[in-house]
Amino acid sequence: MNRESILKRIGEKTVLPVIAAPMFLVSGPDLVIASCKNGVISSFPAPNARTIECLEEWMKQISESLLEECIQHPNRKVAPWAANIITHQSYDRFEQELELIQRYQPPIVITALGSPARVVDAVHSYGGLVFADVNSVHFAKKAAQANIDGLILVSSGAGGHTGTMTGFAFVEAVRQFWDGIIILAGGISSGKGILAAQALGADLVYMGTSFISAEESMAQQAYKEMVVEAECDDILMTNAFTGVHANMLIPSIKQAGLIPDKLQPKETIDFSSPQGESKAWRDIWSAGHGVGATQMIQPVASIIKQFQKEYEQAQYDLITTNQWKAEIQKERVK
Repeated sequence: MNRESILKRIGEKTVLPVIAAPMFLVSGPDLVIASCKNGVISSFPAPNARTIECLEEWMKQISESLLEECIQHPNRKVAPWAANIITHQSYDRFEQELELIQRYQPPIVITALGSPARVVDAVHSYGGLVFADVNSVHFAKKAAQANIDGLILVSSGAGGHTGTMTGFAFVEAVRQFWDGIIILAGGISSGKGILAAQALGADLVYMGTSFISAEESMAQQAYKEMVVEAECDDILMTNAFTGVHANMLIPSIKQAGLIPDKLQPKETIDFSSPQGESKAWRDIWSAGHGVGATQMIQPVASIIKQFQKEYEQAQYDLITTNQWKAEIQKERVK
């Protein structure tokens, strides 16, 4: 399916070009369902479900709830949901999760931390879309060869596992060889940011940090409060926890009894047991550079309405500015 067809398919069911990003120990069925019912694509990482049985319950709950919403409100925009699956070779639940994906057929499957090639045929067989999460131009080129539908460019400033390249340069570089869907991630926390990403050449944006404090998120209350109180200076990028660089909240690192400046790099990449007893997963929390824009704990519906208002205002301001420039140009011609 080409870029225009995918955008038309998505646009018919959404109110904003946004994906509520999958966040570890934050995104669950309630957040996904609430986001999709309010017209924003939403996703969750499969490892958030502690067991395969739990994961199946989640997929069933999400698919049935959204189907019921579509039936009861045929004229309402109900966005598609997405499942996020780890494709790294060290992840020992991959085959079981892929089987559930084939059974419950999420409209979008997001791959992370490994080659998307492992899921493409299975997802395309039922008409689903595959978006690959990448954090460098090198990995973007590799993923683009796997017959995927979209690239999620994780730029610097993204919460959790992150990239080191700015969004401006990342989009420009990838557009040199990729004419498919681009989703930009990294520090986008307002309607203005959404429009700016589109101006860069992205089709959609990933927004995660803004949804951590949603009432429907799985985040602990203390985590939500920390996000509301935090500023950009409270973010530290480190690979001490999984071997992959991630943006983490410094107050949570200190709260866990660790010294941010003395964290030891992890020598190997390992995602085999992310829900183990390690404090690194239980008590140390992530957020992106846009954390300062989150001002309160509120329902998903309110967060999305705020983004819509900001996005529409940014569009209006842009049109007004262009009209003003045109009038000035006319006067100069005279």
